Amino acid sequence: MQRNITVIGTSYVGLTTGTCFAELGNQVVCIDIDEAKVANLRHGVMPIHEPGLSELVIRNAQAGRLSFTTSHEDGLRDADFVFIAVGTPDDGSGGADLSQVRAAAQSIAEHLDHSIIVINKSTVPIGTGDLVTSIINEHARIAVSFSLVSNPEFLREGSAVNDCMNPDRVVLGSSNREAARLVAELYDPLDCPVIVTDLRTAEMIKYASNAFLSTRISFINEIAGICERLGADVKEVALGMGHDKRIGPAFLDAGLGFGGSCFPKDVKALMRMAQDAGQHPQLLGAVMDINRDRRRWAVDRLREKLGGLSDKRIALLGLSFKPNTDDVREAASIDVIGLLQAEGALVSAYDPVATENARAVTSGVEFCSNAYDAVRGADAVVLVTEWNEFTNLDLDRIRDSMRSPVLIDGRNLYRPEQLRQLGFDYVGVARGTMPSMSIVAEQQVVLRD
Repeated sequence: MQRNITVIGTSYVGLTTGTCFAELGNQVVCIDIDEAKVANLRHGVMPIHEPGLSELVIRNAQAGRLSFTTSHEDGLRDADFVFIAVGTPDDGSGGADLSQVRAAAQSIAEHLDHSIIVINKSTVPIGTGDLVTSIINEHARIAVSFSLVSNPEFLREGSAVNDCMNPDRVVLGSSNREAARLVAELYDPLDCPVIVTDLRTAEMIKYASNAFLSTRISFINEIAGICERLGADVKEVALGMGHDKRIGPAFLDAGLGFGGSCFPKDVKALMRMAQDAGQHPQLLGAVMDINRDRRRWAVDRLREKLGGLSDKRIALLGLSFKPNTDDVREAASIDVIGLLQAEGALVSAYDPVATENARAVTSGVEFCSNAYDAVRGADAVVLVTEWNEFTNLDLDRIRDSMRSPVLIDGRNLYRPEQLRQLGFDYVGVARGTMPSMSIVAEQQVVLRD
């Protein structure tokens, strides 16, 4: 059954959520206060790089199921459901800045003239559902019934459309089970598990999930540091661990740590909530410390290889915090650039899509139009983001164009023995002291002697 859905916010979560609900046959209006963004969306110009999203936006807009407006009055007029999907950035002290959530809740209240279900899609601290309810009650112009449901998002940048259309689960929290049931019906076409709980538990599920995934990444990075000192290969360690069904292989790739708009912010926000509640979140603090140190690892290896960094030209391949996105928030590249420049290094860089976003938050970097221009004359290269195109580079050309063939593989994209045979002074993340001999084929595993 077609429902009228309004989504407040048109960044990763809001735009993807609204577009996918339109693709499922609903009538969707997306609201944003940024007039330029709305104008661009009406012309099919995306504010973000997200594979597959542009095509869905254009198709559903042309079909009349998806529209964009800056007017809360127009956007909320016929809505059965309104999703709050605005940003909750770090407030500078580790907590979440809820100013956009507060503004969205007040706008809903000021234009509410019929019964509606309000759904928190933004990642918000535990207790925000109660806050939104109180704001709407306080600012409502007329007495209209509404229900509040928490529906945290679990979208990964770079695969957000697939995650939205093929969710592992849908989490709903509410004190009104009928409201939760109606929201659950929106997801019926996706045939996925639905977990219904209270508001605060639903909000905590989101934070706990992101904190756990962040912990896995920091765990394998700590193991990498130990492997590096003891001569073990962390990729084979992760392989051996991942075949244990209790552990699994996901998020066990050692490298330069996690970034993006979610993991760092959410771990810090959970730490802040724990501290405010009188708890001592030791593990979460270690997760963030280890993640910070991974960026320093790359600079330390460069300094060792080059005998210092002053006036050395360092090329970075990859700027986004992960492949298939243009997002550089909390990206390893930004930290590495700052650390290199602090020691007097000259930095060139290339990324397939994130250059403009990186340019906006850095200075003194030579941004290049391709990888070969970036590495020309470099004293060393750092592979920062494992974009697919970097797997197919002409490595002979890369080597020959460099001043010295030092390559720091921050994502273990390459095979150490191959790079060394090509003449690179190669440094991977804890790749051990022996050539890899592990082979996994069907049910047979051949290990080192």
